[in-house]
Amino acid sequence: MRARAPVIRHRTLRRRALRRRALWSCGELLVTVGTVLALLVVHQLWWTNRQAEQGAQREVRALEKEWGNPAGPEDPANPGSGSGSGAGSDSRAETSATAGRNGTRVTNSSSSSPSWSQAYAILSIPRLGLRVPVAEGVSKPDVLNKGYVGHYPGTQQPGQAGNFALAGHRNTHGEPFRYINRLRRGDAVRVETADAVYSYTVDRTLPQTSARDDGVIRTVPRSTVRPAYGYRTPGHYLTLTTCTPEYTSRYRLVVWGTLTSMRPR
Repeated sequence: MRARAPVIRHRTLRRRALRRRALWSCGELLVTVGTVLALLVVHQLWWTNRQAEQGAQREVRALEKEWGNPAGPEDPANPGSGSGSGAGSDSRAETSATAGRNGTRVTNSSSSSPSWSQAYAILSIPRLGLRVPVAEGVSKPDVLNKGYVGHYPGTQQPGQAGNFALAGHRNTHGEPFRYINRLRRGDAVRVETADAVYSYTVDRTLPQTSARDDGVIRTVPRSTVRPAYGYRTPGHYLTLTTCTPEYTSRYRLVVWGTLTSMRPR
C-alpha cells in the first residue's frame, strides 16, 4: 500500500508567510534603530566636540585680536614670560601677588562685570595643552555647550580675593575639562583678561563629591560633603569643576589652585 502525500493547507502556508514577514520586519526595525543610535553617538561624541572646539578656538583668537596684545606661550622655565609686558611690570606684579598672599587684597583691574554668556577671559593649562575662552555663567546652551568654560555667578573674578570658580564639560561639546584629573600639585594655570594675566598654581584635588556640594565654590572653598578637602583661611583661589565619572553627571571632580602672580598687559 502506497503512503499518502501530506496535505499542506493554504491556511498553514499563510501563517508561515506571516511569521516570516513579521520576523523580517522586526529585523529591519532593529537595524534601523541601531543605525539611528550609532549616528546619535557619532553626533554626540564627535560632531558636537568638533563644532564646539572650533567655535571656542575662534573665540580665543577673537579675544586676542580685540586685546591687541596676546600674552603668548609661557616659558616653563620662566613663569610669567611672554610678549606684552616688560620686566618692570613683572616685578610689580610679583610684589602685588606676594602682598596678596600675606593678606593684602590683589585687585582685579577690570572694573566692569562681564555680560551674561559673554566670553571675557582665556584659561590656559600648559600640562593639558588647553587654551579655552571663559564666559560668564554656567548655562549649558549659552556657555558650556559652546565648548567654553563657565564662570560661576556670585564667585570672584580673576585676581580678586576669594574664589574664582569655573565649570566645564568633561565629555562632549568640546570637553575642555576632559583631563583635569591629570593635574598635579605645582601645575600652572593661567587666566588672561583684557587687563592682566593671572597665574595660579594647582595645590589640591577633590576626586569625587556630590553634585550639590556648593562648599567647593564658596569664597573660602571647602567641601561640605568631605570636609577634609579644601581650605580654612581666606585667600586668592581658583576652582575648576567638572563631572565624574566620565560620561556621567552623577558626581563632581574638583581641582583647586592659589594665585601666585599677576602682571598687567
